[in-house]
Amino acid sequence: MKIEKTAIEGLLILTPSIFYDDRGYFFESYNQNKFKELGITENFVQDNQSCSAKGVVRGLHFQKPPHAQAKLVRVIKGSVLDVAVDLRRNSQTYGQHVSVLLSEENQLQFFIPVGFAHGFTALQDETIFCYKCSNFYDKTSEGSIRFDDPILNIDWGNKDFIVNEKDIVGENFADFKTVF
Repeated sequence: MKIEKTAIEGLLILTPSIFYDDRGYFFESYNQNKFKELGITENFVQDNQSCSAKGVVRGLHFQKPPHAQAKLVRVIKGSVLDVAVDLRRNSQTYGQHVSVLLSEENQLQFFIPVGFAHGFTALQDETIFCYKCSNFYDKTSEGSIRFDDPILNIDWGNKDFIVNEKDIVGENFADFKTVF
């Protein structure tokens, strides 16, 4: 597995070693020992999966302590523009974000540590998105920042969004008080 650091400390892009033959391909998407060697020591306790139509935006979500979550995300089918926003109070990159194209073709994975808001937009119909979480979901700990916040100025790649009410009513970043 190849690891690539991003402009924001802690956010990592992972490229698995893929083995192709006449049957197709094989790769390890997760191996706890290998991830520990790469410096990712989170104990993932929950796997989630979603299927989205083209234009769906999910996010920007996070879980507040003590239920904060690190995530390891990837796409099984289709493609997304995946975004992580730094919410760590003492970080030099507070309020900045990294965007990564994740697809079934590139098989990239994106590691998002605790202290980030996360979201994505599906770039194709029937996009299947999977993620591992380092803590169990707790409804009372969920938080949300508007995906279209003008201060964050995230380029989602299109303007024809399909967004649910929870994401429309997320906090404005200007009013946000970080808990990280």
